Amino acid sequence: MTDPADLVRPDAGQSAHSIHLVDAAGYDDWLTTQPERHRAALAAQGFKPSASAHAILPGEKPEDWAVLAGVAKADALTNWCLARLAETLPEGSYRLANGEPGAAILGWMTAQYRFERYKEKKSEKGPRILLTSQPGAIDGAAAVARATALVRDMVNVPTADMGPDQIEALAKQSAERHEAAMTVTRGDALETGYPMIHAVGRAADRANQPRLIELLWGREDNPRIAIVGKGITFDTGGLDIKPGSAMRLMKKDMGGSAHALALADLVMGANLPVRLHLLLPVAENAISGNAFRPGDVLRSRKGLTVEIGNTDAEGRLVLGDALTKAGEDAPELIIDFATLTGAARVALGPDLPAMFTNDEALAADLLASGVQVDDQMWRLPLWEPYNDLFKSDIADLSNSGESAYAGSITAALFLQRFVPNKTPWAHFDTFAWRPTAKPGRAKGGEAYGLRAAFAMLQGRYGR
Repeated sequence: MTDPADLVRPDAGQSAHSIHLVDAAGYDDWLTTQPERHRAALAAQGFKPSASAHAILPGEKPEDWAVLAGVAKADALTNWCLARLAETLPEGSYRLANGEPGAAILGWMTAQYRFERYKEKKSEKGPRILLTSQPGAIDGAAAVARATALVRDMVNVPTADMGPDQIEALAKQSAERHEAAMTVTRGDALETGYPMIHAVGRAADRANQPRLIELLWGREDNPRIAIVGKGITFDTGGLDIKPGSAMRLMKKDMGGSAHALALADLVMGANLPVRLHLLLPVAENAISGNAFRPGDVLRSRKGLTVEIGNTDAEGRLVLGDALTKAGEDAPELIIDFATLTGAARVALGPDLPAMFTNDEALAADLLASGVQVDDQMWRLPLWEPYNDLFKSDIADLSNSGESAYAGSITAALFLQRFVPNKTPWAHFDTFAWRPTAKPGRAKGGEAYGLRAAFAMLQGRYGR
């Protein structure tokens, strides 16, 4: 894929096709100002001024053609209003006839993402380059587009090529790029220090052994924040095996680790003045003779005992140990991402990640940032009475209660047991997958909540 920064370039007066933007309210007035050849061409193409519609306007010379594009509001461009153009126009350079693309730069970049790693015949279409007289906006949008592409790539790649070793390699690349310190805990040290991570992953092939990957970055005297991401590289469901239809997309169960790594990359790339602690608990929930079993009782890093009600509720186990470790160093903020529950998808669908938090100021900042960058979420409650739903008769708690009610809430409440009481914490229960393509957002792996979380951190810690 072309680097996003090369898809939007400073406008130095170079040759480019013009893009005229119209909305329904202003289209008729605009049309009256156009030459007869434009009106005839639009009539022939059946153009209607709806969002994402476009038509070609002939010029006086064959190479002088321009583009007319419909948008919702011509004076208030959004992230995605030019994305369809970036997907469909011929390769070449373009500039807006009036005004600047602004927020639409991001959609122009993400629209040209392609996942073709396993295709013999790859797209031969060259890049569509957008020109802007505001070059200062390019680098920030390109960083977000790269982070989005990282999430998409990690989720789209099948498990055979995106196992624990590959996630560790990507984390190492990020650490080297930003001069962060990296540690990996595996084997006996993992079993002793992070017993729930080890239990979930111990049935996997030796090549896919479980581990906790950590990055530390930034000055020690800066405010400490922790970012945690669930990294289940494939989820069979364990001995409580999933049906085939539910297992088909389980390569994406490491989507939380993809979000967390991408957010950490953005934080480090922006050089935010924080002490960043990234934690990726990575394991494959496989089936073999030594798989953990329903009815087993695991002792967590925190010391709480957990009765296994269902081996398919494994993500909360690996997160529990990682959240405990994150809290031991007294961060002032913890954020975690996880493809945790089907219940969140039933409630909110694929586009809206469920967001839980124990802090009202953090909730307000995240919700406002989501609106600001058009990366919205929906807050669900940490409803304390539902703690009774995962009680255990023989352990401190169960990882899966007998009730099917409020599955995403009870999962979040389980995680909260491993977060220090007074530490602001936000949990994103995300799908990490787009089942249907939209302009600028291809079908497949997708980042949800990533841009909102980064905007919140920029608002809090940006210089």
